[in-house]
This record gives sequence, C-alpha cells and structure tokens, in this order.
Amino acid sequence: MKTTCVIIDDEPLAINVIKNHLKEFNDIELIKTFTNAVEALSFFKNNAVDLIFLDINMPLLDGLNFIKSLEKKPLIIITTAHIEYAVESYELDVLDYLVKPIPFPRFVKAINKVSKNLEKQTVNKQQPEKPYFFIKIDKKKMKKIYLDEILVIESLKDYLKITTVDNRFIIHQTLSSFTKQLPQDNFIRIHRSYTIAIDKIDTIEGNSVEIAGVRYPFGRTYCEEVKNKILNLY
Repeated sequence: MKTTCVIIDDEPLAINVIKNHLKEFNDIELIKTFTNAVEALSFFKNNAVDLIFLDINMPLLDGLNFIKSLEKKPLIIITTAHIEYAVESYELDVLDYLVKPIPFPRFVKAINKVSKNLEKQTVNKQQPEKPYFFIKIDKKKMKKIYLDEILVIESLKDYLKITTVDNRFIIHQTLSSFTKQLPQDNFIRIHRSYTIAIDKIDTIEGNSVEIAGVRYPFGRTYCEEVKNKILNLY
C-alpha cells in the first residue's frame, strides 16, 4: 500500500521541488497540493493522508497554528527557510524539519523516517496491548501495571507489596481482594502472605517455589491445591 501525502506551501517553486523529489519514490502518492493552510484545513475535515509536507510562513494561517488546528495529526515534515522554528515544531511532534533549499540526500533521510514510523504503527495495530490494570500508588497518581510483569504480591497486613520485573509498589489493599481481581489461570495464592505468577516460577523444591532468586513457602492449607495446580500445568 502506498503512503499518501499532501504538500502545503505558499511558494509554487517550493512545491515543485518536493514534487520532483517525490517522483523518485514509487511507494509515495501525492494526493494534493495547497498554497494556503486554510484550504488544506477544510480538506482534512473529510479526508486523511499519511503524511504532510508543511511550510511555516504562510498567509492567513501559519504552519504551526495549522498543526494545532488539526483534530487528527498525520505524520508531518516541516519544510521551511527558517531554522528558528525548529524547537517549537518538535514540541508539536513533527517527524522532521527540513530547511530550504532541501537537498535530495536530506530529503531521503526524512522519507526513511516516514517508512520506519509507519511500519511501527502497523506493528502496534497488529499487536493489541497486553492486559493491564491501574493501581493507586499515592493520593493523586495511578500507575499502569501489566499483568505479565507481575512476579509476586505480598501481604503487609492492610497493604500489599507488588513486585514486578522492574519495580516494587506498595498499595492499600488486602491480598484476598487483590487476588480475586487477577486471572486464576495465571496467578495463585500459595500462602496467607503470598500470591504468585505461575509462569514466573523458576524452581519448585519441597513446599516452596523460587521466583527471581527469592524463595516463597507454601502455606499448610494451600499446599496440596497449589502443588496440584502448578504441577498439572507442566
């Protein structure tokens, strides 16, 4: 599938330079050109493209305010004779900033960025986000935790210590209520103080398991059920 693009620039000569550069790329399709951003803004109310080549200094509506006006942003490459807007442009998440006159080798680098970015977007769409939930780690902050990163949940009376692959969090909740929220195929309570992720077990020895170098014992009342469930999975 071709990458679709438009050019927005009030200078016809600048538009022609980009058009000529684009002729060297068979996988990019130029849909339309605009000499003012207001007309382009109307176009984008009912149309979408993958990429915009955008000038900054234009009458009526400049390029930076045009970006701010877009409800849904495609990839944007700034094409301008003025280097002083670079910082502000990157704060608006533009993909690249090309200074006129635009040499072809520099243009190629920008197009390579487009290809890599679109490939990444495609991969992200094909791979749905891993299951997660949010925990309250202080009065104002909620933290996203991915289920497949949890190793152990440890009871600290009315609090819990959640140990993940890269971090530890203390939250105000009981182990019983928290364990009920977890998928039973992936997590099991092995002790009044511990719920573990089954797939994170490294070794089973006697009445205990080892996870990430730490050994956790089975509680007496949990021992038989835990062993049956864990060992039946392997």
